[in-house]
Amino acid sequence: MAYTDDAVKAKLSALNETQESIVTVAQWVMFHRRHAERTAQIWLQKIRDSPPPKRLNLIYLANEVAQQSKARGKEDFLIAFSPIVAEAAAVAYKGSSNDIQQKIRRVVEVWRQRNVFEGPILDAVEARVNDIDKTRSTSKKQPLGGSFFKDSSTGSTPSELQPLAPLQVAVTKAAMASNSSAVTANTEYSKLNDPQAPKITPPVHAARLGTLLKALAHAENSVSEVIKSRRALIDGLEKLLATNRSELEKEESLVAQFGEKKAETDTKRREVEDAIMRGYQDDSSVTGTEQGNAGGEEPARPQVEALTPPPVEAITPVGSPKPEQPDDSHGPFTEEAPINLPHGLSLQSLEQVDHGIAFDPSNISPGGGNDFDLGANGAAAKRRKVAHEEDYAQYAGGDLDADVAEMIAREGGQ
Repeated sequence: MAYTDDAVKAKLSALNETQESIVTVAQWVMFHRRHAERTAQIWLQKIRDSPPPKRLNLIYLANEVAQQSKARGKEDFLIAFSPIVAEAAAVAYKGSSNDIQQKIRRVVEVWRQRNVFEGPILDAVEARVNDIDKTRSTSKKQPLGGSFFKDSSTGSTPSELQPLAPLQVAVTKAAMASNSSAVTANTEYSKLNDPQAPKITPPVHAARLGTLLKALAHAENSVSEVIKSRRALIDGLEKLLATNRSELEKEESLVAQFGEKKAETDTKRREVEDAIMRGYQDDSSVTGTEQGNAGGEEPARPQVEALTPPPVEAITPVGSPKPEQPDDSHGPFTEEAPINLPHGLSLQSLEQVDHGIAFDPSNISPGGGNDFDLGANGAAAKRRKVAHEEDYAQYAGGDLDADVAEMIAREGGQ
């Protein structure tokens, strides 16, 4: 079968996971090693367009071709695969199951153990794969650490930064591809221009120079893509910066306006409070003036009636003889006037009553002379015995009532 792009695509499409299929396609590809560069580009595009299981088969094919070329000393495919193997491995690794990813990592370890590709190229491959693992772990943890107030349709990126996200992704991808191609180009350039390298025939030298030119051109294009992507990102950042600066000026103007309005409002508030205080003072002065005009002078305080004790009732019965006035010629302390006691009472009996001795009027005898028994028990004075034979007729005289006098005369006769 003649070599064409369609023939290469047909061979790659018919590839399966069996060893026989991989070895057969690898032999056909190596037979057309003069078209190694073109075959490598078609292989990379096929990896991009294939599902994850098919990508693993294409990685196995590249492994077979690279190892056979290394063993036979044919470096055409090694040179063709070196600039793109990191990107191809990353494309095949991303989005695949854990089983497929582990198999891809195993292929990369074999390349390093057997020195199939240069060390910097393998470092670039591992760096791309590790970056995918980091991105995947971050994306898995994001829902747990994300905010509940963010819109699920926009994700965790603010709406203002969403236009910049694809630009940043493009820069990252272009930079990673550029790094691998730049490493390959620099490595090939150093090997070809090494003065200690063994001499080679002119045809081989010319072929290697052509391959180096392609590697340098590819590296140059890769770096150009990085520059283009980075300029687009810078333009987006500048637009975002200009927008934020414009909004900042508006916000600063608003702050100044609010400060002026606040000062004006505070001044008005003070004026209103002063007017209110002046109104209170005017009201108090008007009230005082009206009172002064009505009475001429301030009204006198009301007279408070003095508290007077209630009248003390006279203890002396009406009609009793008034005691004689004491003689003040001998000073303020003079002998009191004698007190006329009722018949049968004595000062001694009154003193006994005042000292707590019970006084019984029945103890008073008509004839006077009251005897109180002040024994050890402090009992009341004995009642004086009245002789039954006493003549009550002596009381019949005077101004007694007729009935009383008759009753007394009857008792006296008895």
